[in-house]
Amino acid sequence: MTTYTALFALGRTLATPAAREELSELNYSPLDLLRRHMSGDWGDLDTDDLDANENALSTGSRIFSAYIIHGTKFWVITEADRSSTTILLPSEY
Repeated sequence: MTTYTALFALGRTLATPAAREELSELNYSPLDLLRRHMSGDWGDLDTDDLDANENALSTGSRIFSAYIIHGTKFWVITEADRSSTTILLPSEY
């Protein structure tokens, strides 16, 4: 079992209906995405986005992760004020 250390607060956790449905069809838990996100595994991001997330940990900016699960891309976004974190599909942004 993998151990995760939270680097920041997620706030209220949400998932769009489409993201929930897709995760369910893929038999993948949204909790796994949230654990990866809050522990600093930002997923499939370019260098600029990775650097922005590392900076956001100290400046309090928005934190963004992208994960490809069985060919489907999901985004996880934590708001700058850490009030909420949302799982969504890129087409929903």
